Parts: sequence; C-alpha cells; structure tokens
Amino acid sequence: MTKLPLEGIRVVELGVAWTGPCAAMILADFGAEVIKVDTVNFWQTQGRGMVARPTKEMLATQTPHSGGYPNKEPGEYPWNCWPVFVTGGRNKLSMSVRDLREPEGREIFLRLIKISDIFIENNHPDTMPKLNLDYEVLKEVKPDLIMVRSSATGLSGPYRDYRAHGSQLDAICSHSSLRGYRDMDPSANTPVFITDYLGACFSALAAMMALNYRRRTGRGQLIEVAQVETGAVCLGEAMMDHSMNQRVRTTQGNRDIHGAAPCGCYRCAGEDRWVNITVTSDEEWQGLCRALGNPPWTQEERFSDARSRYENQDALDQYIEQWTSQRDHYAVMHLLQKEGVPAGPVMDARDTYNDPHLKERGFLVPVSHRDCGNYLHPGAAWKLSKTPITIRRPPVRFGEDNEYVYKQLLGFSDEEYAELERKGHISDGPAPHIP
Repeated sequence: MTKLPLEGIRVVELGVAWTGPCAAMILADFGAEVIKVDTVNFWQTQGRGMVARPTKEMLATQTPHSGGYPNKEPGEYPWNCWPVFVTGGRNKLSMSVRDLREPEGREIFLRLIKISDIFIENNHPDTMPKLNLDYEVLKEVKPDLIMVRSSATGLSGPYRDYRAHGSQLDAICSHSSLRGYRDMDPSANTPVFITDYLGACFSALAAMMALNYRRRTGRGQLIEVAQVETGAVCLGEAMMDHSMNQRVRTTQGNRDIHGAAPCGCYRCAGEDRWVNITVTSDEEWQGLCRALGNPPWTQEERFSDARSRYENQDALDQYIEQWTSQRDHYAVMHLLQKEGVPAGPVMDARDTYNDPHLKERGFLVPVSHRDCGNYLHPGAAWKLSKTPITIRRPPVRFGEDNEYVYKQLLGFSDEEYAELERKGHISDGPAPHIP
C-alpha cells in the first residue's frame, strides 16, 4: 500500500471547537498519527460538547450546531457524538489522562510530547503557561518540537486576553460589516465562523511548512496563528480600499462588489427555493438572454451595456425573477450553465446531502460509529492521485486507544497500566461528577 504523505509523523492535539481539532484532522487525513488527549477530571468546554452529559430536554432547545446528536438523543456516550467534535474527529486516536493540572498527568503528557513531532492547541493564551506546558518547557523535553498555538486574537496585543468565539472574530476582522443586506444593519446577520475553518487550514499548512524546515535544518519552532487574522487576511480588498482611497466599504447584499450585473439571488418555484446568478461579461449577458428566450425587455437601452445594467439592477432583477420564479432552481442552473452563465441553486443541508454531483464524486463517505451509528460523513476537500485520502477511522471515542498509547508508545508495563487505571487515568469518558 502506498504510504500517505505524513505517515510516520506523530501529532498531539489539545483542541477545542473547530480550529485545533480540524487542523489536526487535516494532518491525520494526510497520514499523520494524531493523538487527541482527553482529560477525565476536567471538562474542556467545546472539546467534546458544551457539557459532558446533556439531557434530551437540553438538546431540544439547541440548534443542530450543538444539539444535533443522533436521533436527537444524548445516548450512553454523548461525548463521542457532539456534532462539532464529530466533524473534526476522524482518522485520530485518543488517550485519556486524569488531569493535566496534576503532576502525574503532566508527566504522562510530557512523555507523549517527547516522542511526538507536532503539538497543536487552540486554547486561551494563558492555558498552556498555567499548565506549565508552554513552548519553552516543551522544547526542553523535545528540542525539535513544532508547536502550533492558534488562539482567538494571538499571543500579544491589547486583545490578547479577550475571550471570543467565531462570531466575535467575524466582527473584529470586519466581515460582519461587509456581509448582509444593503438595507439592514449587522444585527440581522446570521452567525458564521469562517475564522475557525481558516485558522484550521492555516495552522495545518504552517505545521507542514515547519516540518519541511525541520527536515532541512533539524530545528523545530513555535507557530502562532491568530484566528482573527486568518479572517482579516482574506478581506484585503476592503482594507486596501480604505488605505489607498479612504473609503469604507459597506454591505453589498447579493450584488457583485466588482460592478458586474445582474448578480443576485432569485426566487424560484417551490417553497424557499432560490438560485444565484452572476453575469460578468457581455458574452454571459447574451447567454442569459438566450436562456430566457430573448424577451423584448432585454433589448432596452438601459440594459445595453455593463454599466447600464449595473445602474439599473433593480429593474433587471425584477425581470429575471419573473422568469426564475416559474422554474425549479436546479432547472434554472442547468439552463443557464448550458449558455455559459454562472448559476447555482441555493441548497440546504438536505439538498447538499442528496446532490448528484457530490454523490458521484464520493464526497460523502459512509461511516460506521459505535455510538453515532451509520451515517454519511463529509470527506476531504482534496483528491491526491498517488496517495488517496480516505476516512480510515471514524471520529475517535474517548480514550479509545489507551492501551496502544500507554503500553506501546509510552512503554508502561501491564502492571503500571493497571495502576494508572486504578488512579483514574484510563477511562472511556469524563469523570462521573462532571455534568
């Protein structure tokens, strides 16, 4: 069997929510042995759930983001089924440690670091120093260690100590003020968490570059990824416009920021069905006209060139929606794409789940999980011709690989392992006192 690109690399993960876990998952997808460290006596909020043992009544009041457990039931092992954890939990191993705040738990962790290549964490900047597990300490144990720290706003600056989730970072990096309808303020926006995913991708990329540097020099390094900056770096046009022209960009709704028209989201036949259409050239405009059957209004002077169409978008949108509202959103896409016009249906999760394109490409992968059951899991967002990326293991259960990690990797004897189990290090879930 062909070796995966990162096979032979060992990663330790102490992550929460998306950024840390998903960064580690990317490395795991590429073949790295990723070991998630789960603590028994301390519940890491958003590590495997908002709480360890949610009730069915709690789940009924939560969004799918937090409450989408299988069959809307917490089950016997809810910490293995939290939707956010499941999203970033594939292809990993898990070991449990009673408490990293205790000397023995810390010593176990350091033994793992000593035989590992990368350590990924995305906690508050003070977390690792409080545990006496910051980079300066860890590199004494493993001099060529690569440590990735991806906190909300970075390890320095006036916002360093501030606590934030994705919605706050979306606001700070200005994304919240750039998206939304033109006639509504940001309070109408839905929460999005682009910095979580961007932070994960940048963290994984930086870790791989550091591996390449270590291969050439033998030296490890500390990598800092401020999640807020991963969002800001993708909004360069707005920042440069202010820097060079002193203009502050506002919300555009569904209009094109570069001045193309028509560009919008148009109602289609059926309940809450829509299609996105963008025309960026005269050729695409002519294709749109052909798809619509060249109605007389397309010959009006106010739609004769790109500038005129941009200045008369409201009227143009009304004409287009009169046509789309009589048709299925998929049918509109196919008709327009046949004429070379960029168009796509607005899908909900059900549509994406059943989309024929994703099905044919095998993006959704069947997974069998002891606690979650059988379901389709989103696969990797890339395909490598020589080293195919697959879901080799379902999202890892709490402490699932304790025997392998403690005995084979860390060298504990059977007797020592039994003693660690007696002390509470070896567990398949959080301690009973944790709600």
